[in-house]
Amino acid sequence: MDIHESGEMYLETIYVLSQRMSNVRSIDVAAEMGYSKPSVSRGLGILKKRGLATTDPAGNISLTEEGLAQAKKIYERHTILTAIFMELGVDEKTATDDACRIEHYISDTTFKAIKNHLAKYKK
Repeated sequence: MDIHESGEMYLETIYVLSQRMSNVRSIDVAAEMGYSKPSVSRGLGILKKRGLATTDPAGNISLTEEGLAQAKKIYERHTILTAIFMELGVDEKTATDDACRIEHYISDTTFKAIKNHLAKYKK
């Protein structure tokens, strides 16, 4: 199921936060992304409608199996692209910002080729 860039950003943010804290709530996502609570509520509602996230009665957010798989895929793209750009001499902020933009548009085919290339030359 394809989701827009903003949905991918929410998935990635929820995933990253879940690695740092045991319970992720909308307020945490809003703070991390710099968005308003109503914006996050709307975005989370879309993720829930698509079966990518759930919330419990206390407001804790969890990614579904499909949501987690998509979040991990997005995060992997982000981290690998950032690392490549930094190895090329790009400063960390620019590398991170550029990776964040590219991660949403790069094809699976191209990203797989990049990963294979890295694996070949990292040995």
